Amino acid sequence: MITPRAIGAIVAALVVFILLTGSMFTVHQTQQALVLQFGEPKRVVTDPGLHFKLPVVQDVFYYDARILALDPPSQDMSLIDQRRINVDAFARYRIVDPLKFFQTVQTETVFRDRFGSILNGGVRDALGRAELADVLGGQRPIIMREIADAARRRAPEFGIEVVEVRIVRTDLTQDTTQATYNRMRSDRVAEAAEKRGLGQEEKAKIEAAADHDRTVILAEAERQSQILRGEGQAESRRILNAAQGKDSEFYAFFRSLEAYRAALGAGTTMVITPDSDFFKYFNHPPGR
Repeated sequence: MITPRAIGAIVAALVVFILLTGSMFTVHQTQQALVLQFGEPKRVVTDPGLHFKLPVVQDVFYYDARILALDPPSQDMSLIDQRRINVDAFARYRIVDPLKFFQTVQTETVFRDRFGSILNGGVRDALGRAELADVLGGQRPIIMREIADAARRRAPEFGIEVVEVRIVRTDLTQDTTQATYNRMRSDRVAEAAEKRGLGQEEKAKIEAAADHDRTVILAEAERQSQILRGEGQAESRRILNAAQGKDSEFYAFFRSLEAYRAALGAGTTMVITPDSDFFKYFNHPPGR
């Protein structure tokens, strides 16, 4: 039979056990703790291991000591050249002051909402002064540094340290994509027309140069032919004159043969008396 004294001892032991277990808490090496007394912060515990607190009146709030990720919703925004883009940014941060973090946002859920808006606001401010070529090209690191600096300036308000800020994705909206495609197509068409015009101009220059060279070549050939023809005729006259001087009868006979060849072509009909002077060499060849 259990006596009242035994029951009292058991109850006292249970109370002591509850008080002892309620006065101890463990901080994992990946955590940091904030001890609260009736909702008021009392101390910050960052050392891992077993720690003590006042039972019942004190509670423990745990925060992660590792690097955490903040991934706010993506947003549509306008660049300085009025192009619309969809941007998805993220940040990596670490809670370095649990007390400040608790006093400002208390929970990580509230922090993500508030600091996510701050991060997106910094992204809008930086990209609103940039063009699409800057965002996608060599100016991107400068823009990223500007966004990160803006986030780090606000970080002490929340008791955090911003480790890194990155833009995961930068996509053109559907309207901007179509407008960009249309403009690129127009640029290519204009470039093709310009190149085609330059080609036609070059073609006209080449044809004009070829026509000029052709005219010059033909003129030079005609000049040379006239010179050669004149020289040939002069040589012919010289030879004939020389032949006439040596044998006038043979020269007359030769000239008559040339006249026969010129006059008596194929299908030629002549009405003339046989005893005319034209046919004298037919009836009386030279040397007879």
